[in-house]
Amino acid sequence: MEEHTIVLIVGAGPAGLATATCLAQFSIPYVIMEREDCSASLWRNRTYDRLKLHLAKEFCELPHMSYPADAPTYIPKDQFVKYLDSYIERFAIQPMYNTAIKSCIYDEGKECWISLACDAVTSRVVMYKSKFLVVASGENSAANIPVIPGLHDFAGEAIHSSLYKSGTAYSGKNVLVVGCGNSGMQIAYDVATHGANTSIVVRSQVHVMTKEIIRFGMTLVQHTPVNAVDDLLVRMSKFLFGDLSKHGIVRLETGPLLLKEKTGRSAVIDVGTVGLIKKGTIKVFGNISKINGNVVEFEDKKESSFDIIVFATGYKSLANTWLKNGDSMLNNDGLPKKEFPNHWKGANGLYCAGLARRGLAGIAIDAKNVANDILSSYDMHRCETN
Repeated sequence: MEEHTIVLIVGAGPAGLATATCLAQFSIPYVIMEREDCSASLWRNRTYDRLKLHLAKEFCELPHMSYPADAPTYIPKDQFVKYLDSYIERFAIQPMYNTAIKSCIYDEGKECWISLACDAVTSRVVMYKSKFLVVASGENSAANIPVIPGLHDFAGEAIHSSLYKSGTAYSGKNVLVVGCGNSGMQIAYDVATHGANTSIVVRSQVHVMTKEIIRFGMTLVQHTPVNAVDDLLVRMSKFLFGDLSKHGIVRLETGPLLLKEKTGRSAVIDVGTVGLIKKGTIKVFGNISKINGNVVEFEDKKESSFDIIVFATGYKSLANTWLKNGDSMLNNDGLPKKEFPNHWKGANGLYCAGLARRGLAGIAIDAKNVANDILSSYDMHRCETN
């Protein structure tokens, strides 16, 4: 079976929904596909209960719709999902759920993208031909767990953070959280406050900030050079948290906002984890070298036994598994080759949204850029065919 559309959007997370809305503002026909049975499945099914958006709500809105006036400054997960549901309803977005893209390839002769999509319920395969293709399948398509000698024989329970919901069941257990980003730090805090004997692996240098400091910085940087703002934020962090290097947390030399701008890495927003580390409630370890049974050996030769390991070690993109000739835009990891803000456009009508590690603010920028660029090409195409 064969179908035609002007734009095919792959993925119905925030990036896909935002792109669909921006296209609809220009009356550009599109089809949006999602392999899961719901929109924003990461937010609905693979996030922990305590999660809130790390940034203030003014930096986390999708195009053409603000949060309700009474929404809190930092939106809890459940309220963000409700916001997405309202977004879908308001802009009449109709994703094709349970539909997985098997392959997308550009046909030079026909000057279109040919995509094979499989309905997981009926197993029916449909060929879609589209003038434009938008990769909005996300940076977080698949869990990333590092290769560690002995991990497969670990005597306890090892899970990725995408499967973690709450520390309620871990009371009295020895829990190791691997990863010191926002997810790792928040999960460690959650586990510890539920009575677990908690440790965390800090594998890299990080900036630790409060949500108020980051909000202040993101507001100030709109009017002040980023280096000056970063210097102020670091001073504020040092004043508030003191020297954390003696607790195993080393600050990066590159400032937090410049780091985000250049690499997409975010500062850690402290939710109380640092205080528990200072008290010794949460122990800090360096990199893991190997695992023997339930004993974890670290690179400094320290050892400790654990019942549970939670890997807050991020995700990876799967775009390269189905996009067959996207090398004009994506690298071998399925992420943009070009740096933000010039990352979103490839050749032959290929685009991406939400792959630049710039969070919801970056998604909004991508969606607008993609829709505006498609509009210019679409108008030209319509003129040529009339």
